[in-house]
Amino acid sequence: MKTETAEVILPWYRQFWFWFVFGPLIFIILLCSVTVSVAFNFADDVVTDNYYKSGLMINQTLKQDETAAALHIVAQVSFDRATGEVLVSLSGDHAFPKNLLLFLDNPVKSKKDQSVLLTETSAGQYRGELASPVEYSWYISLVPESDVAKRKQAEWLLSGEINFSKMQETRLQSRANLKAAE
Repeated sequence: MKTETAEVILPWYRQFWFWFVFGPLIFIILLCSVTVSVAFNFADDVVTDNYYKSGLMINQTLKQDETAAALHIVAQVSFDRATGEVLVSLSGDHAFPKNLLLFLDNPVKSKKDQSVLLTETSAGQYRGELASPVEYSWYISLVPESDVAKRKQAEWLLSGEINFSKMQETRLQSRANLKAAE
């Protein structure tokens, strides 16, 4: 008597050849989806989307810079990173407003950008509080507070950079004054 052995047929998901052929494809699809999600969630903010608008803003910034140079406006900005206090000493041939705006722009992540409202404590002296701690390098801009509270509507603008790893204070003056001093 001859016995026949029945071959056990496994379901498709337990077959070796299915996983041998489709395993790498599934892995690549998962890896691509992770890469795309990381690229969108952690996109670099350095590149601007609207080049035309940025070009127009350069002309406005140059006009503000020329006004600051004509008024001989210079600011000494000091940061107390322990308390978050910002002190500004302003000098120049101009009657200064009661409030100033200090913009701190992170060169890498725009989510970290912040603005500080500086109120006058005495003639030419201003004080404000940082919203969050700062470290490493930042671009800073100082403008008189306007009704719209934006840099582009301000009468004058002082800008510069600070690296908190090396210093706690910086001097801001117009770029035209910097070129004349060189």
